[in-house]
Amino acid sequence: MMTLLDRPIWNALTTRHARFAVGHGRALRFDPDVGQFAATADDAPEAIAALAELTAAKGPLIFIQAEAPPDIPGTRVAMRGVLAQMVAGPLSPPPAADFAITPLDDADAPEMLALAALTEPGPFFARTHHLGAFIGVRVGGQLAAMAGERMKFPGHTEVSAVCTHPDHRGRGYGAALTHRVAQRIQARGETPFLHVFPHNTGAIAIYEALGFRLRREMTLTVIVRA
Repeated sequence: MMTLLDRPIWNALTTRHARFAVGHGRALRFDPDVGQFAATADDAPEAIAALAELTAAKGPLIFIQAEAPPDIPGTRVAMRGVLAQMVAGPLSPPPAADFAITPLDDADAPEMLALAALTEPGPFFARTHHLGAFIGVRVGGQLAAMAGERMKFPGHTEVSAVCTHPDHRGRGYGAALTHRVAQRIQARGETPFLHVFPHNTGAIAIYEALGFRLRREMTLTVIVRA
C-alpha cells in the first residue's frame, strides 16, 4: 500500500512546503534557490506535459520516489540510482557529547553553503536552510558540522544535510546532530526519516545505532533537458 513516504517530494510541495512550490497544479518543483526536487501528482499525460514545461524552464530536476518517473518529452536521464529510505523508531539515548550544539540561521548561510559544497551531503542551495531548523557545531569559530530538516509533510519531517568538515571527522558530531534533529522532530509528534545511498555503510551504521531502520529502497532520478 502506498504511503506518504513513497512520494515525499510531492507530498511536501502540496502541504507543509507549498510556499516553496514552483510550477503548475500537476507538476511542481522547489524554488531553485531552495532545491532541485520535483514531482508530479501522478503519471497522467497532463502531469508529464506540465513537467516537461517545468524542466525546460527550470531544469535539472531531481526525483525521489518509490517508482521512477516515466519518460518526459524533451529531457534525458542524467542519473538514476537507489536510495535507502530510513525511518526512526524509538531513539537510542543521546550520544555522549563534550561539545556545544548551536542553532544556525541566515547569518550562517554562507558557511553552511560552503560546508555543503565541500562535503556533498546532497543538493544544498542559498535558501535550503529555510526548509526547517538547522543546527551545527563550531570549532575555533569555524562551522565544523551541521544537520537539519528538509522535506516536510503531514506527520513527517526529513533529516538532511548531515555533514562534517574533513578536518573534524571522527568526533561524533554527525551522530549527535542527527540525534538532536530527530529528537526534536519526535517531540513535535512527527516521524523522522532520511535518505542515504546504500553504499554509505558507515552512515547507515550510525543511523541504525541511533534508532533508524530501513523502510524501503527509493528510486533517485535526475533529469536534464535533452
